Amino acid sequence: MKLKFILHVSLLTVFSVLNAQQNIKPTESIKVFGAVKNSITFNIDDLDKLPKTRVKDLVIYNPVGEIKDILSGMRGVLLKNALSAIQYDYEKPRELNEFYFVLKASDGYKAVFSWNEIYNTEAGNQYFIITEIQGKTLDQIPNRIIFLSAADLKTGRRYIKGLSEIEVKKAD
Repeated sequence: MKLKFILHVSLLTVFSVLNAQQNIKPTESIKVFGAVKNSITFNIDDLDKLPKTRVKDLVIYNPVGEIKDILSGMRGVLLKNALSAIQYDYEKPRELNEFYFVLKASDGYKAVFSWNEIYNTEAGNQYFIITEIQGKTLDQIPNRIIFLSAADLKTGRRYIKGLSEIEVKKAD
């Protein structure tokens, strides 16, 4: 009886781990749309042409603070630099306070950032679209396109693999 119980618990654990480690479909482009005057799509070549900076080595933590991954040898494009090609749809500059961005992955995972968070805080200087990891270029990274916030304490919550779109919204 005890052996049967242990077997059931072991199988449940294995299935839970396998389910949690689903493969993220890699993406080839990021579509930016919504409350903008000009929607735009960045493909891998477009992202590769943008100015890149070295990104500090980063430990990725899950929501309970356990180490999930360690990323090193990274270069990336600042999110705000990529978004500089966008013209936001507003009449008065103070309306920018109402804008927020929903970053969505190919598996439906989402993370939200405010306009002020990206453009008006030091944290905004730590939001990257990763273009290189350990010598692998963007087209060689298996779970591309990756977005990460190097400023977060629990880095896994806004570590997005397979970034496919950025929807710009305006709060009501």
